Amino acid sequence: MAFKWSCSYCSHDTTIVEENYRQQHVDMNINNKYGLRRLNILWIVCPNPECQKTTLNVVLNTLEWRQGAWTDHDDRLGKWRLLPKSNSKVFPSYIPEPIIQDYEEACAVVEASPKASATLSRRCLQGLIRDFWKVSKSRLVDEIEGIKDKVDPLTWSAIDAVRKVGNIGAHMEKDINLIIEVEPQEASLLINLIELLIKEWYIQRHEREVQLNAIIELSKGKDDAKKVKA
Repeated sequence: MAFKWSCSYCSHDTTIVEENYRQQHVDMNINNKYGLRRLNILWIVCPNPECQKTTLNVVLNTLEWRQGAWTDHDDRLGKWRLLPKSNSKVFPSYIPEPIIQDYEEACAVVEASPKASATLSRRCLQGLIRDFWKVSKSRLVDEIEGIKDKVDPLTWSAIDAVRKVGNIGAHMEKDINLIIEVEPQEASLLINLIELLIKEWYIQRHEREVQLNAIIELSKGKDDAKKVKA
């Protein structure tokens, strides 16, 4: 089975084929207090020749004896990334360090504490707005309102959504008995937006500047050559 995949080490987007991964499982089929379990193990080796680092993920499922064989449910009692420790991508060094720190921490706790991850994504978003757009106000909601005319409506709505979900962890509800959970997949969506904004705001700008400066340097070189010949 082939599947699309992005390497957490080198950010290389590729298609993983059979020679790049191995799937195994270990069964715990001794009667116990918590029930029978199967640990599914997935090894992936990055096919990029310049990387070839190993990713290791494990998923814990319920195990049962069915029709003469041990079978696991797709209930995902637990999911852990062991290598690397998180799914954070490696971004260029020109991205401000505080932003990268919040982003990496959000990735590191997305499974263990989705609510904390969402809060860190919210903080990371605030850092992005303050650094890239130079908009700094006392409240994040006002900062987001301050860039409404600077980004497209869909991006703005997604940014505001990060604020709202991040508020669940950042601020306690008036009714302390009201508990709103954030699921790991929901926290992951917020991280995906942070990654998208870093690419669109910083990386694309940097690549554009590099290309335009290369053209300007080319023109200067031609002018200098003309002067020498003259």
